[in-house]
Amino acid sequence: MNTNSTAKRTLLLIAWAIMLIVSDLPDILITGLGGTIPAWIFWAKTGFLAAFLALTLAWKALRPLWQYAAIFLTLFLALSLTNLVQDTDWFQGNFNYRGVSFFTGYAALFVLDILVALPVLAVLWLMKRDRKTFFFVEGQLDAPVEPVRWLGIKTGESWKTFGWIFAGCAAAAVAIPTILGIAPSGETFLKALPLLPVAVLLAAINAFTEEAYYRCSLLSTLHEVIGKTPTLLLTVVFFGLGHWLYGSPPGLLGAAMVGFLAWLLGKAMLETEGFFWPWFIHLVPDVVVFFSYALLFVQS
Repeated sequence: MNTNSTAKRTLLLIAWAIMLIVSDLPDILITGLGGTIPAWIFWAKTGFLAAFLALTLAWKALRPLWQYAAIFLTLFLALSLTNLVQDTDWFQGNFNYRGVSFFTGYAALFVLDILVALPVLAVLWLMKRDRKTFFFVEGQLDAPVEPVRWLGIKTGESWKTFGWIFAGCAAAAVAIPTILGIAPSGETFLKALPLLPVAVLLAAINAFTEEAYYRCSLLSTLHEVIGKTPTLLLTVVFFGLGHWLYGSPPGLLGAAMVGFLAWLLGKAMLETEGFFWPWFIHLVPDVVVFFSYALLFVQS
């Protein structure tokens, strides 16, 4: 028993260390010290993940982490390919925000985002051969919510009720500071209103892709190895760090906000054993975000 506990604790520490190394934490530290993020750092992280995957396959003690390593490497390779496309003169010339429609500018980016999610889902299926095992199914919509006293969630509550509550609260939490910050006039709001269906579509795609490569990937390959709670917290930190430099707002506040959302989404995925509630709860506040982009677009 002690040997098993020690082995599990070792795997947990290694999983967390790997995540922190390849997350945006090094980038945050570099910029915090006044430096510039070097172009090679992303490729260094990708190479590190390739070496880690090889190590998990070669070393029996690390073998339980091989799927975690493989899916992380898949994510980084997919991101590297789409980043190369996005940086080309052709892409910048045809799909840059300046001089193109609101739909064209964002749709081009989300085509690239889909091309990140699809390899991740494909590798998950190849490794597991069952969509249920990586939560790519609807899930149990009325699954019970594990109690959270500080959120007022008591025993016997259902995701069928709290899914709607969480989605609404998340949307309100985003809408209040966002709309106040933009302070759109009635004329601006009316001009942006025809773009609302586009905002909904973009939000749906963004929620889908991020749930696929941020949640399905890490939760499904890790929760049976190190436990549900440590895995959930790992995904929260990874998601939060990813929004530290480029979030809205950036910094600790933005990371904490999206980290809390990531905790809800991961909790929903694990407890319902499916994709629907995480996707829907993610979708609703994203509609507010993309509609705010539409407001800024018609203002410019």
